[in-house]
Amino acid sequence: MARSLDGLVLAPVADQAPGQVGTRTRFTYHERDGRIWADYAGGDVVRGHLVGTRDGDALDFRYVQLKQDGTTASGHCLSTVVDLADGRVRLEERWAWESREGSGTSVVEQLSCRAASRDPLPDGTSVD
Repeated sequence: MARSLDGLVLAPVADQAPGQVGTRTRFTYHERDGRIWADYAGGDVVRGHLVGTRDGDALDFRYVQLKQDGTTASGHCLSTVVDLADGRVRLEERWAWESREGSGTSVVEQLSCRAASRDPLPDGTSVD
């Protein structure tokens, strides 16, 4: 099993469609006793939250977000946690909107400590 997600900051490796999460979005993950949750923001997303479970390297969660244009959206995601050769973590995701039509795949990766310290977290602070 890949290491804990608790306290890790992750970001998408590529932009999704306009109005969705993208490379400027930052996810701050937490994990305890098989439960996961995260806050996220950046790019077109003003604020987002996800909550779900972890079983081994499989994540199953729901997400909800508020976008810059004032609209909200929600969906479901199944992710696989992968340990990268450089010690960082990657999530390989399959997601589907529940509040509208659409589904897809995405990849988010743990930011290096150096990169994370330059980018603000969802609450506006930076990692030291």
